[in-house]
Amino acid sequence: MRKSLILNSINHTLKLNKNKYESEMQVRPDDIDMFRHVHSSRYIDYVLAARYDQMGRCYGMPMEEFLQNGFGWVIVSTHMEFKRPLKLGDYFVVSTQLVHFEKHTAKVDFEILKKEGMKLCCTGHFDYTMIDMATGRAAALPDWIIERYSLPE
Repeated sequence: MRKSLILNSINHTLKLNKNKYESEMQVRPDDIDMFRHVHSSRYIDYVLAARYDQMGRCYGMPMEEFLQNGFGWVIVSTHMEFKRPLKLGDYFVVSTQLVHFEKHTAKVDFEILKKEGMKLCCTGHFDYTMIDMATGRAAALPDWIIERYSLPE
């Protein structure tokens, strides 16, 4: 029996963990487009890589645990505002913040800053939907996941 069926009585007054977490990365040669800066599509990859890192390191619940319990996250929409380019070899920091959970969705805000001078390069948000891996359909967030992404009382 999956954990989602086990816990139904979690106190729903838990405070969602809205801390900002950071992951440091470096621009690679295959990130560069014909204008000699990072292609816009790579910024999505950067946020996804940061979330993958932070799910395990900062929340104590890696993506593998979701998968083992039959769940996964898919992007429903994203909004990005580009402020300045990243270029080959630049080090940068991706900070993300879980803004809220709803029935089967999560909203995550992000910022990407060039490490030198901590200048903002891109900001925005991602809307994710949790899916049941067996059906491919949206799945309600189980109480045990909400609890893991909440701050201790």
